[in-house]
Order: sequence, then C-alpha cells, then structure tokens
Amino acid sequence: MGNQIDLLQGTLDLLILKTLALEPIHGWGIAQRIQQISKDVLQVGQGSLYPALHRLEQRGWIDSEWSTSDNNRRAKFYSLTRAGRNQLEKELGEWERLSAAIALVLQQS
Repeated sequence: MGNQIDLLQGTLDLLILKTLALEPIHGWGIAQRIQQISKDVLQVGQGSLYPALHRLEQRGWIDSEWSTSDNNRRAKFYSLTRAGRNQLEKELGEWERLSAAIALVLQQS
C-alpha cells in the first residue's frame, strides 16, 4: 500500500458528489468506492465522511433515505439531487482550472 493522503473538505465534497453521480449508495460504500478507485491512496474516515454527508444534505445537494444494503442491514443511502448535479459540474470546472494553474507553476524550471 502506498502513502495515504488526507482530503481537504472541498475536495472530499467533490469526490462524494462525483461518486453519487454514478448511483445512490450508502456511506460506507462511498468511502470504499473512493478508496478502491484511487488504488488505496485516498482513504475517507468516518470522522470526515459523515459530517461531509450531513453538510451536503443540508445544502440540498444530496438526499438520503433508509433502505436495506446488500448484506441485509439497514443503511442510509445517499443520492445526488438536481442542485447537486449542478454543483458537481461547477466544482469540476473549478477543479480543472485550479489543477491546470498548479501544473503551470510546477512546470516552471
């Protein structure tokens, strides 16, 4: 396993929104998917994940409902709202501009 990276709040929000754009999923599943897709570089702890989910729900970017998970346990499933899709598109654009600007600075010799 490589080094793991702590996520800033805004970055975590973006990753959660992007993960939920695929399908509704429960909190533990969101953390697992981020870790799996990042090849174990990004690990989201419960102490960061659930406050972020609560914050995104309060902003109206995600909804939640209780349902039964694959292992027959009750779990809260989160889904992206229309406002959340709009926010995701906005944040993806900002991320692309920011990462391009950082790359320009790092390429200077």
